[in-house]
Amino acid sequence: MTLNSLLPLLYEPIVLTALREDLGRAGDITADAIVPASQQARLVMRARQPGVIAGLDVARSAFQTVSPAIELRAERPDGSAVEPEQVIAIIDGPARSLLTAERTALNFLCHLSGVASATATLVKAVAGTRAQIVCTRKTTPGLRALEKYAVRAGGGGNHRFGLDDAVLIKDNHIALAGGIRPAIERAKANTGHLVKIEVEVDTLSQLEEALGLGVDAVLLDNMTTEQLTQAVGMARGKALTEASGRITAATAAAIAATGVDLISVGWVTHSSAALDIGLDYLS
Repeated sequence: MTLNSLLPLLYEPIVLTALREDLGRAGDITADAIVPASQQARLVMRARQPGVIAGLDVARSAFQTVSPAIELRAERPDGSAVEPEQVIAIIDGPARSLLTAERTALNFLCHLSGVASATATLVKAVAGTRAQIVCTRKTTPGLRALEKYAVRAGGGGNHRFGLDDAVLIKDNHIALAGGIRPAIERAKANTGHLVKIEVEVDTLSQLEEALGLGVDAVLLDNMTTEQLTQAVGMARGKALTEASGRITAATAAAIAATGVDLISVGWVTHSSAALDIGLDYLS
């Protein structure tokens, strides 16, 4: 699958907010006091650990928002695997501006590359199966579009971007509606013909009921591999199957082997460790 670039309008406002937070009321008083305005510099960005890169356009935006004269040349584009000491990008421009923007740029790049790297680990674990790794709505507030892009950079796919994407009937919806049947029937009666409906089930009997009502997908929550295998057989040809619930790189392969179509994982966006990336001055 081709990794399409993020539209600038999706990240430029976020970058501007981050820079405003860092610059405060007086700007970068350290760089302004120490570095002459006319001084130019070159920085090299290197990986300090293995991983997958995501967020170079966002980092570039941070630098160029501070100074349009800054140029960032990517050596390892988004979606690339990197090893320690591998050069990711070369950045040239006014030295003051480089110093002012570097932390904001790295904050975005390290975080998004961490999401991409975690995703890639899961994708590797399920290689050779039909299962696709997808993320969830468990994202950092304000960073959803960026984090979901990072998941794609790591080889994964995206679940819903928001509550308006599709109907996902979960356990609390079912409880408040009085059961699976009324929940599904109300969803069908009150949404458009292009809106897909997925329902979360915890048991095979719930799955049987949901399938009988004609849903598009079923979320198989916290089921054992034996239950998942049975569920896949029941849903084959009727609905897309999605496994969910505390899935890790160690358990993903066994879950994928059951034949599920999707494996949704929340921790790749809300708990991935940042990828360690260094930015050093070249004399």
